[in-house]
Amino acid sequence: MIYTLYGDYIRHAGGSVWIGSLIRLLGYFGVSQQGVRSTVSRMTRRGLLRVDRIGTRSFYSLTDASTKIIEAGAARIFHAHSPRDTWDGQWRLVTYSIPESEREARDHLRRELEWMGFGMLTNALWISPHDYRREVEQLAESLGLCAHIEMFTARHDGFADPATIVARCWNLPAINARYAAFIEKYKPMYEQHVRLLQRGDDLEPSQYFVHRFNLIHEYRRFPFRDPELPSELLPVGWRGTEAANLFKQYHDLLADKANAFFYSVFGKPAVPPSNLQTVASKIPADLRNP
Repeated sequence: MIYTLYGDYIRHAGGSVWIGSLIRLLGYFGVSQQGVRSTVSRMTRRGLLRVDRIGTRSFYSLTDASTKIIEAGAARIFHAHSPRDTWDGQWRLVTYSIPESEREARDHLRRELEWMGFGMLTNALWISPHDYRREVEQLAESLGLCAHIEMFTARHDGFADPATIVARCWNLPAINARYAAFIEKYKPMYEQHVRLLQRGDDLEPSQYFVHRFNLIHEYRRFPFRDPELPSELLPVGWRGTEAANLFKQYHDLLADKANAFFYSVFGKPAVPPSNLQTVASKIPADLRNP
């Protein structure tokens, strides 16, 4: 939840937040003061947050490590299901032979390949219909595994049909079921909100913030599960695009008033001096002097 809050709000408002504001914001989701304090303390020890103390107040900012995680996640969330070129029918293969002495790096490689959307065809052979050569090269270099990894571009000549290959590599029925559940939950909420506005009624400002937060917090899991396969490889009745469109429509409906409520809590904090100018430039003009 803290990652969601930083990713969708705090990083756009200078990147630093007073612990009191953080406690109040997460309190809208039933998180206790002690829960917030223990979590940020743990994240600070792990190098994911940096603490600056001004008098008796503590302000928490993202570190380079957590910024990288959040920016990568945001790119996946808001650019997932964007149009791609027509699939050329080629598979991109990554294969490796990594000694047991580098098991930790090997496990890290597998997690990152899965996050990119690769599927494991056999134990040490991962495939994707998308060209991720640059990303795999950067990953291999960062893990020091270039000597143990090879990449290929290949055409499938037999014997299984494409649907069988896809079924071996990705659990699309499970992903599609999650998309269906997301749509079943949020489509009625979105339609009810639209009808409410059409009648001239509205929600409380805090509800905009809560609904938008929950929407993003739940949807953000999909880009890490969905390999975004070309339409030729997707099963009949795929709900991914429908869920992505619903997410965008509802997010856009909630965004402005959710932001306004966030800044009403975030306010004009006594942030560390190094962040003051950045924060001021990020806060919308009509909210700088409420």
